[in-house]
Amino acid sequence: MKYAAIGPVAIHLPEKVEDNDFLGSQFPRWNMDLIYAKTGIRQRHIAGENECSSDLGVAAAEKLFAEHNIDRNSIDFLLFCTQTPDYPLPTTACLIQDRLRLPKSIGALDFNLGCSGFVYGLSLADGLIRGGTARRVLLITAETYSKFIDATDRSLRTIFGDGAAATLIEASDSPSLGSFVFGTDGSGADMLLVAKGGTRPEADAIQPRKRRRWPSSLYMDGPELVKFSIDVTPPLIEKVLAAAGWRRDQVDLFLLHQATVFLLDHIRERLSLDRDHTPEALEQYGNTVSSTIPILIHDLRRSDRLRPGKRTLLLGFGVGLSWAGCVWTETWAARQMQAAEKTGEKSDAKPTADSSDESAEAPADAGDSNVPGEAA
Repeated sequence: MKYAAIGPVAIHLPEKVEDNDFLGSQFPRWNMDLIYAKTGIRQRHIAGENECSSDLGVAAAEKLFAEHNIDRNSIDFLLFCTQTPDYPLPTTACLIQDRLRLPKSIGALDFNLGCSGFVYGLSLADGLIRGGTARRVLLITAETYSKFIDATDRSLRTIFGDGAAATLIEASDSPSLGSFVFGTDGSGADMLLVAKGGTRPEADAIQPRKRRRWPSSLYMDGPELVKFSIDVTPPLIEKVLAAAGWRRDQVDLFLLHQATVFLLDHIRERLSLDRDHTPEALEQYGNTVSSTIPILIHDLRRSDRLRPGKRTLLLGFGVGLSWAGCVWTETWAARQMQAAEKTGEKSDAKPTADSSDESAEAPADAGDSNVPGEAA
């Protein structure tokens, strides 16, 4: 049997940047120091007027192919996660297939999930590879939430950023990814929603849980989302660990959806975790919804904090309400591959102290299975 492994990740961010200094100059009454303390965000990238999720996703995928010398003809399935598709129909993944010049023999589909979307995408790719349907899956996550946010909305404009990530999921002989656990509670749909734009008449649409304070199409009940995330994360972690047969002290890193530092700090407090075990990638990006975890992985690899053998939990939670988690042992040797490209040597260099045979070995069953900052 083949197993799924997370390969290289590339990210793409819109050219336009809105930093806290800019927002403070536009809205002098906004306390940007307090907002930064709550969110942990200094800037966010914003899609242009004619820039859509597919544009960001295509750019991320082209970077992936170019930076890692990937033959686009080797892709045999495309998964596109977004809540801001170009059109109600056709499927945006089909448009991306054409723009990326991927083989016409591939499968391609969209799936509409937000903060849990990356983990769900990994599970779909894992099933395709284990079932023998695919060997190389391209998972793209992309969002342009800014198009739902009014310029005067302090609670949302200071949090959400646009962006995309392209992740290659490849077949491997050894398990490194699995023990997926999911959760869904549609009764919480009224905490974070855009009620317009679908086929449901506005008179029959879901109503926001509390009074709408801002004119944005996107509504968010930040305090309720924080409470939900704090309540759901500890049992999610325990279920994932139990499914994998891991102990908590065997986990090197907990890679959580990057909502705000306010929420991350509350989760750390609940779980008695420190910042070293729960890294962040918020300050330069904002909350990019389904792309927060792959952006975090991308940055950790570049900073050499995520090396082969590192055991991690991936945890996403938010809009839906939806949550998902899994275990993942890093296997992609980014530094070795970069060194090989420079020197012409093979990429299977001797492992470092942190990537010894013992530490790199995954367990046998690892593959089985409205105040800014108060946002999930």
